[in-house]
Amino acid sequence: MMGDGLAFIDILIFALIAAFLIFRLRSVLGRRTGQEQQRPSPYTRREQQRPEVRSPDNVVALPDRARPMDEGSGGGLAGGLTQIRIADPTFDERTFVQGAQMAFGMIVEAFAAGDTASLRPLLSDDLYDSFSEAIRNRVNEGETLETRIERIVSADILEAEMEGRTAQVTVKFVSRQIIATRDEDGTVIDGDPETAQEITDIWKFARNTRSTDPNWVLVETRPSN
Repeated sequence: MMGDGLAFIDILIFALIAAFLIFRLRSVLGRRTGQEQQRPSPYTRREQQRPEVRSPDNVVALPDRARPMDEGSGGGLAGGLTQIRIADPTFDERTFVQGAQMAFGMIVEAFAAGDTASLRPLLSDDLYDSFSEAIRNRVNEGETLETRIERIVSADILEAEMEGRTAQVTVKFVSRQIIATRDEDGTVIDGDPETAQEITDIWKFARNTRSTDPNWVLVETRPSN
């Protein structure tokens, strides 16, 4: 009988450990940008990553939002981050930035591949429509986009604020990428498939802090200048 009791205790301990590990995994994926296996969402509630409309000389013609980027509300960056932590005590900026970098790579690669299914859970409705249109135009022209991120040099939070129940965080990404556009014959018509270039993108992510969905979505992109 004592053996049965010990076995039961062992099972209970293992179950508690497993539950803890699952919670930690979800927490990390969430803050980062939360990419759960079934959905390429590199940021789950506390984290993120990127794509973006580049200037013509940067080759990656990612769609851009028409409206200008908000300049942020009063209180500065520190005040904005504090407001977000009050609204969502689980928010951690370091984890968020890690997730944002994951999301950045996923979105850039999905856009280049024309993978709208992977883009859908990572983008707001408006931004998804813009990205999808850019992909359709590329396909209609018979062009293909090759993009490879060699490394993300830096990812820094520029702005943070609460707009009603929605947390908004703007991140500046500096990365080295190899980007090239080819026509239907495979001829390079833009970019360089051999040489990496440094690219700066500024993206805004948002999340409804009252929602049970822990994922952040990309709501706005803009070139650095």
